[in-house]
Formats: sequence, structure tokens, C-alpha cells
Amino acid sequence: MRVGYIGLGIMGRPCVLNLLRAGHEVCVWARRKESAEPLLQSGATWADSPAALAGQVDVLVTNVSDTVDVESVLLGEGGAAEGAKPGLVCVDMSTIAPNGARRIAAALAEKGVDFLDCPVSGGEVGAVNGTLTVMVGGKGEALDKALPALRAMGQTITHIGASGAGQVAKACNQIAVAVGVAAVAEIVKLAKACDVDPAPVRAALLGGFAQSRVLDVHGQRMIDDNYAPGFKAKLHAKDMHIVLDTAREQGISLPAAERTMQLIDELVAQGGGELDSSAIAKLIWNRN
Repeated sequence: MRVGYIGLGIMGRPCVLNLLRAGHEVCVWARRKESAEPLLQSGATWADSPAALAGQVDVLVTNVSDTVDVESVLLGEGGAAEGAKPGLVCVDMSTIAPNGARRIAAALAEKGVDFLDCPVSGGEVGAVNGTLTVMVGGKGEALDKALPALRAMGQTITHIGASGAGQVAKACNQIAVAVGVAAVAEIVKLAKACDVDPAPVRAALLGGFAQSRVLDVHGQRMIDDNYAPGFKAKLHAKDMHIVLDTAREQGISLPAAERTMQLIDELVAQGGGELDSSAIAKLIWNRN
């Protein structure tokens, strides 16, 4: 399959390598060509613009920062829509607003192009290992076309529903992670306040009903006081604002998510945006 890829950051680079290993022809574009050089040396080819890229591939993957960036590379001047041929499937692996995904899908449909919102979970490790969890919104027929590419990057691929549904699932994922991080921070805080070593507490909880990936990974981060980013706080803040904006659009409240979003926002405001979002533990620990 001929696959295009836009967005060659922490997640995008290993995804391109996995596509190449799976035997796909991969053409890439980035705002800075130097970011693509290691991939070009590994067998990828270069396109001079998103429009040029879209005209030569069967599936075009985007993996960028936010809704505005996706709209720019797909619908903006020189964007993929200008060069796309009917039948192209655009797969967006970014985390963006559900309404944004629906808006982009509608605009591309006018060009005869299908759009799948396919946000992922699994972080850099999942991207490197090709084991990402992919949450898909869009037409089932378009997903069938894109599956060979998605299977090179993800292990669990779930069709959630129509356009925007994948992003709703990702918003739910981000609630679980954020609130879970806050809960783990409180676990460590309570253990220490009672003069109990949090390490065996974590080990015990991992063997019971409280077991979770968040407790496993972020509990260890907190015990080690190591907040090198797996998922940067500034990106988690962006995602949590999507969560709360979506909730407001639906007329519902999400009190636990809102409280945790405030903590992440505070961490970013204090200059911790480049840290892992689990660094909100320090804020929780420093309060009575």
C-alpha cells in the first residue's frame, strides 16, 4: 500500500518505521525536512507539500498537535485536499475535538475523500512496538481500506462509530488516565503521611482490584520522582480542555475530570508543561 505520513514527532517517526517494515511504500512531509532525514535514509520518500503527498498515496496519515494543525495540513492552502484524488482515505491519529473531526470529514467528503478520526493510546512505547490502541470514527468501508496500514502501527483497532466517535473514545481515555494519575498521587501521599513505604503499597494494590496501567507506570514514576515525559503535561492539558469543552457542549458536568484538568493547567502555568503529566503529584503532595 502507498501510505503518506504527516507529523514526524515522537509518535510519527516510529509509526513510519513500522509501516516501512511491514512492506508499505511510505512518502512523508514535515514543516522541517531535517526531521524526516532519518526516515528518508530508512526508505521513505519525500513530498514537497501535503497536496503533492496526497496525490500519490492510497492512505494519508496525519499525526499532529491539535485541531487547527489537522485543518491546516488537510484543508489549508497547499493542503492535502488540493491534491487528493477521489477514493483517498485520510487517517488522523491526532487527538482533536470531536466536532473538529466531524467538520473535517464533511469538508473532505465534498472532494470524494474519506476521513477517519483514529486517535491512539499507548504512548511512545506503543508507537515503537507497533502495539498502539486505535479508536476509529468514520465509515466502515474506509476503515477496511486503511486496515493494512493501521495494523502495521496498532495492535487493538476498534471501530467506535461515525465520524467523531473515535475522538469521543479518546476523550474518555484521557479522563481515565488523568483522574487515575491524581488517584495514584493521593495513594502515595496517604501512605507517606502514615509513615508507610509507598513501594510495597503499590505492589500490593497491583495484585488486587485497584490494579491498573496508571498505577503500574505512574506509581513507579512517583516513587522514583522521575517525570521525564512519556506524555507531556501541556498536551494532556490540551486534551483535557477538549474533554471539558465536549462535556459543556452536551450539557453535562464531569467534576473529577474538571478538578484534574485544573491541576494539569496549574502544572503547565508553573513551567512544567514539558514534564510528564504525572508531575501533578507534586502539587497534590504539597497541599494539606
